[in-house]
Amino acid sequence: MSESYDLVVVGAGGAGMAAALTAASAGLRTIVVEKAPHYGGSTARSGGGVWIPNNHVLARDGVPDTPEAARTYLDHIVATAAQPGDSDFASLREAYLRHGPDMLALVERETPLRLGWVRDYSDYYPEAPGGRPGGRSIEPRPLPSSVLGRLRPGLEPPYLAARNGMAITQAEFRWLNLVLRHPRGLLTAARVGARLGVSRARRQELLTMGQALAAGLRAGLARHDVPVWLSTPMLELVVADGRVTGVRVAARGAEPEVLLASRGVLLTTGGFERDDTMRKRYQKEPIGTEWTVGAEANTGDGIRSAQELGAAVELMDDAWWGPSVPLPRGPYFLLAERTLPGCVLVDVDGQRFVNEAAPYVDAVHAMYASDSPKVPTWLVFDQRYRDRYLFTARGPRQPLPSSWYRAGVAAKSSTLAGLASKIGVPSSALADTVARFNGFAASGRDLDFGRGESAYDRYYGDPRNKPNPCLAPLEKAPFHAVKIVPGDLGTKGGLVTDERARVLREDGSVIPGLYAAGNSSALVMGRTYAGPGATLGPAMTFGYLAALDAAGAL
Repeated sequence: MSESYDLVVVGAGGAGMAAALTAASAGLRTIVVEKAPHYGGSTARSGGGVWIPNNHVLARDGVPDTPEAARTYLDHIVATAAQPGDSDFASLREAYLRHGPDMLALVERETPLRLGWVRDYSDYYPEAPGGRPGGRSIEPRPLPSSVLGRLRPGLEPPYLAARNGMAITQAEFRWLNLVLRHPRGLLTAARVGARLGVSRARRQELLTMGQALAAGLRAGLARHDVPVWLSTPMLELVVADGRVTGVRVAARGAEPEVLLASRGVLLTTGGFERDDTMRKRYQKEPIGTEWTVGAEANTGDGIRSAQELGAAVELMDDAWWGPSVPLPRGPYFLLAERTLPGCVLVDVDGQRFVNEAAPYVDAVHAMYASDSPKVPTWLVFDQRYRDRYLFTARGPRQPLPSSWYRAGVAAKSSTLAGLASKIGVPSSALADTVARFNGFAASGRDLDFGRGESAYDRYYGDPRNKPNPCLAPLEKAPFHAVKIVPGDLGTKGGLVTDERARVLREDGSVIPGLYAAGNSSALVMGRTYAGPGATLGPAMTFGYLAALDAAGAL
C-alpha cells in the first residue's frame, strides 16, 4: 500500500512544520509524519525564541541591524569556537542570513503567530564584532489555544509547565526572577496575574514561548490542509535508482505503508539526545540520556537512516549544552540562577573554573574541557541569595524540597566547612574560593573569570546589586549547594547538508531526494551559539530552504 505526495516531512517540530508550511504555500502536496503522539517536538518544550538577524520583526520594533554586522558576528564566533577538522559552514551562514528574514515573513503571513523583539536579551557574545548588546531574539506573543481547536490535545507539553496555568513570555521571565528586588519584577508579576485572571474569565487558555510557536505553526498547516500523522514512526527511507523516493512508515499503529515523495523527503527528526548508544559512541563521558530536556522521541532515527545511505555527519560530539540540576522528576535547565549575585560554581576540588554567567554552551564546554570532566559541579549560595531570588521556579525564601536532599541533589549547612563535607569537596579549598570570590564581590570585579563584564552576563543579573549586578558575597548562613550536571536542549551534531539543505555524502556529493534540517543536521552555529533562539532560527530557515528547493523555487 502506498500514497503519493510531492514532499514528505519526517518530524513535526519547528523545522518540519516551517518546511511543510512553505511547501504547501508553494503548491506542493505535502504530508508530515511524526513518531511521537504529539506534534511540536523540542520546539514546543523550548523558550520559543528565534534568532534571525535583520528581520522585519526587529525593524518593526525599531531595532537596527544589518546583514553585514550579523555576518561579521557569526564569522567571528564560529571561527573562535572551531576545532581542527571542523567545517567553516560559510555557505550555510550566507544562506541563513539571506533567507531567514523571508522565512519569518512567511510564518507571520501564513499562521496566527505574531512575533516581537525580546527587549535587551543580549546576543551571547555582544562584545564580539557585530554583536548586539540589545539582542536580536524575537518570540511569539501570547496565543489563544483556540486557534488549534480539536488539535489542542496533540501539542507536545512543555518541559516545565508554569504554575497555575500562567502564561509567561521570555521577556517576563527575566523580571519575575527579581520580583522582590525590583519594581519591574512586581509590575511584571501583576501583569502576568492580571492576564491569568482575564483568560480564566474568558475561559481562554493562552500559550507562550515554545508552546505558542509550535501551536501557531500547526494552525498554519491546518489552514493549508496539510495532514500531520502522529504516532507514525519512519521505518526506512525508500530508494529507487539512487534517489530517495519516499519513506516506509508504521502509520498510526496500522500495517506499514509507503509514502512516495516525487520531490523529496525532508528529515527533521531531531537529534539523538535520547539514544544512549549514540551518545556513548559519539560523546564524552560521563554522558547519558537522563540529563537532557529534549523531546522523548529524539533518538537519532533520521540521522541513522541517512547514514545507511552514505550520508556524512559532523559535530556529533557536541550539543546545545546547559548546566542543569538532575532533579528526581527530570533535569532543570539553569538560566538566571547561576548569573544572579551570591552564588558560585565549584568543581569537586572546591575551585571555580568558569564564569558562572557565561552562555550555557560555554559553561558545559568548561565542564568537559579537561581530561577529568568536572561532573558533577556544585552551585553554592548563601541564604541571602535564597531570600532574594527565585530558584528553579520556587519563590524567594521558599525551602528547597526535602526530596532533593534525599536524592543527594541538594545540601545545606550552617557553615561552609559543614557544606563542604556534605558535598565531598575539600573544606579549606571551598573556604578559600568563597573568600576570594567575596573580595571580588566587594570590589565589583571578578579578576579570575570576568563575571558581570558582558552585557549578556548582566541581562539576568540584579540591577539593584552594586557595584556589579552579578557579584555578591556569600556570607549569610545557612549555606546551600545544588548538584549541577551537563544537561542539554538537544544534540547539535547531525547530517552534513549544503545551502539548500540537501544531505551530502562524505565526498561532498548530494544524495538525490534527501534533505535535512534542525537538530538532525549539523547547523550553521558550529560549536557556538549566537544568541537566544539560535537553535530554532536556523532550523526553521533550512526547513524553509528545503521546501523551496523541492518546489524548484531556489
